[in-house]
Amino acid sequence: MGTTVYERQRPAASIVAQSLAGSTRSVFWLDDLPASPRRPALTGTVHADLVIVGAGYTGLWTALHAKRRDPGLRVVVVEARSVGWAASGRNGGFCEASLTHGRDNGLTRWPDEIDELDRLGLANLDAMGDDIAAYGIDADWERVGALAVATEPHQLEWLDEWATDAAVRGEDGVVRMSGEEVRASVASPTFLGAVFEQHSNALVHPGKLAAGLARAAEEAGVTIFEGSPVRSLEDTPSGVEVVTAEGRVTASHVALATNVFPSLLARNRLMTVPVYDYVLMTEPLSDDQLDEIGWGDRQGISDLANQFHYFRLSRDNRILFGGYDAVYHYGRRVRSAYENRPESWQKLASHFFTTFPQLEGLRFTHRWAGAIDTSTQFCAFFGTARRGRVAYTAGFTGLGVAATRFAGEVMLDLLAGEKTERTELEMVRKRPLPFPPEPAAAIGINATRWSLDRADHNQGRRNVLLKTLDALGLGFDS
Repeated sequence: MGTTVYERQRPAASIVAQSLAGSTRSVFWLDDLPASPRRPALTGTVHADLVIVGAGYTGLWTALHAKRRDPGLRVVVVEARSVGWAASGRNGGFCEASLTHGRDNGLTRWPDEIDELDRLGLANLDAMGDDIAAYGIDADWERVGALAVATEPHQLEWLDEWATDAAVRGEDGVVRMSGEEVRASVASPTFLGAVFEQHSNALVHPGKLAAGLARAAEEAGVTIFEGSPVRSLEDTPSGVEVVTAEGRVTASHVALATNVFPSLLARNRLMTVPVYDYVLMTEPLSDDQLDEIGWGDRQGISDLANQFHYFRLSRDNRILFGGYDAVYHYGRRVRSAYENRPESWQKLASHFFTTFPQLEGLRFTHRWAGAIDTSTQFCAFFGTARRGRVAYTAGFTGLGVAATRFAGEVMLDLLAGEKTERTELEMVRKRPLPFPPEPAAAIGINATRWSLDRADHNQGRRNVLLKTLDALGLGFDS
C-alpha cells in the first residue's frame, strides 16, 4: 500500500502545534457578523398560510420564493436555535451549480436527465447571484470558479477524462491546466495538474448569506421565530399544526427544512445520517504571504482524493481549509460533543502546511465542525406527506449552498400540486434507498470510509466493497 503526499511531505509537529495554539473553537463566519437582537420565541397560537420549519438556507429561500409567488401569503418560519447557526453558517461557502453532487454522480443515477439537471443547476446558480444583488445582500459573492487539483500522479488521467468529456459535450469554461500552469496560478508544490471550472462555481460568506436572506424575508413580510424547537406535527381539518414547547402555528401547508436533524416524519428517519466535517480558518495573510502563493484569481479549490480537502480565500484574505475527515458516530445522533475532535484539526493543519509550506508560521484563529446531512444518493431528495399538505427536502451531502435555493422552489411546486419541469424530474419523483438501522449503518459507513482511504493509498483502485456499492448505485463518486 502506498503513501499520499500528506504523508511523504509532512511538516514538523512543532509547526502544526504552533499554528493551532491560539485558535478558538468557534465558527468564523458567525463571529464575523455584527451583533443583532435575537428574534422572539413562538408563544401562543399563530395562524399562517405556510409554516416553514428551519431557518437555514433551505427554509429562508423557501420563504422568499413563497412571498415572491404571492406577496399576500402569510409565511412563518420556526427555528430551534437561531438563523443560520447550523450547516448554513458553518460551511465553506462553495456555491456549486451541480444539483447532483457532481456530473458523474448525476450521470450514474439519472442518465436520461443529466443534461437537463446540469442546465437547471447552472440557471439556479445564475439566479442565486441575481437574487443576492436584487435583495441587497452583502454576502461577499464572488463568481470566481473552482480548481479541482490532482495531488497524486494517478489523478492526472481523471483530469484528462474530465476535460475531454466536457469538450465532447461542447461545455465551455472547463480548462485543463498542466502542473506548471496551476502552480503559476496557486503556488503549491502538491499541485500536479488541475481542471478549472470557470463558470459553474461561486464563493460566498455563509453567515452573511443566512443573515441577509433572513433580513430580506422579514422585509417581504415573513415572520421568523427563534429558540422554538418543533416537537410535533398535528393534523387539523384544514391543514397542519406545528407544535413547539410554548406555542403552535396552524397553517394550510408546511415545508420541512430541517436537513441533518431528525425528521418530524417517521418515514424519513432513516433517510439521512449526520457525518461530521472539520474546518480551520487562518489569520489574514500579509501582502508578502499572498505574493508567496499567488491565488490572484481567488478560485475555490478542492483536490481529487476520496477523502478530499477544500480551501478558499475570504474577503480579508484568510484561508479556510477543511474536509478530509468525515466522521460518523454510532446512533446517527447530532451532538455538540462530536464537534470537538482535536486529531482532525491537527491532521488538517499538517495537510495545510504540506499544501503551502511557504506559509510556515501562519496561525489559525478559528477551528470548528458541523454535521452534513448525507443521503444514499449524495444529493437532495424530496417528497410530500399528510395528503400533500407537508413537503420536505434533505440529504444535500455537503453541496447545498446553491442547491437549497432550487429545493425551496421544488417544495413550493409540490405543495401547490403543480406539474412543473422541476417536479417531473426523476430525482424529485423518486426517493433514494434509506440507510439501514444500527448497528448495520455504523458498520457499513465506517467500512466504506476505510475503503475510500485505502483507495486513496492504492492509486484510486476501489476494493470489492466499493465496487459492490457502485453496482448497487450506492457508490460515492463526485
